[in-house]
Amino acid sequence: MGKTVATGTELFKLSGKTALVTGSSQGIGYALALGLSQAGAEIVLNGRDSKKLSNAATELRSAGAVVHELLFDVTDLEAAKVAVDDFEATQGKIDILVNNAGMQHRTELENFPADKFELLLKTNVYSVFAVGQVVANHMIKRKSGKIINIASVQSALARPGIAPYTATKGAVANLTKGMATDWAKYGLQCNAIAPGYFDTPLNAALVADPEFSAWLEKRTPAGRWGNVDELVGACIFLSSDASSFVNGHTLYVDGGITASL
Repeated sequence: MGKTVATGTELFKLSGKTALVTGSSQGIGYALALGLSQAGAEIVLNGRDSKKLSNAATELRSAGAVVHELLFDVTDLEAAKVAVDDFEATQGKIDILVNNAGMQHRTELENFPADKFELLLKTNVYSVFAVGQVVANHMIKRKSGKIINIASVQSALARPGIAPYTATKGAVANLTKGMATDWAKYGLQCNAIAPGYFDTPLNAALVADPEFSAWLEKRTPAGRWGNVDELVGACIFLSSDASSFVNGHTLYVDGGITASL
């Protein structure tokens, strides 16, 4: 008898899978964690603030999710290794990794502080390498795993005042290609989701700016900000058997902004 192959909606089910989502105490990370749990996955929440992490876990459990908590700094490779290795040894395997943790700093490039540029690189790029490598080393042994990196429309576009952020998100998209190139042979699928403009804590200043919101609604073919729930479908797809031959791809979820001048 050959292997039973899932078909139809079964392709998208995540029952029996465990997903680690970095930076998942709020915003996009929290929404993705909730969405993956509703598709059947157990969730491993991650953050640096123990109170915020605990509150997020409580909220997810009240929604019916099975939740674990891993408190570590994603920019610290050794801390990530200790946390992930311990989880794998005592709790079980991590089947899905969503590298979501990130930060933003807005200043015109000619005055951009060098220390903030370095922090952006560490938070937005190095963390993807660090946590990705630690988790992948377990996945490689099993010849199976899904890694999803959160890129951005700024992987392809630029706006005034965020040149370093744009550089980091371009790097995330290309690091995703590199992960796929090195790890596909071990049975891993490594892809990225590139959100457009979503109403999140990271974008709070922009959401509160009527001039920017008016510009965005005019610039985006869909004519509005995105809702974080609208990223869940893409994440479930890339986490599931439905994407078994999708590798090194960046999926833009942006209301058409990268398709239109």
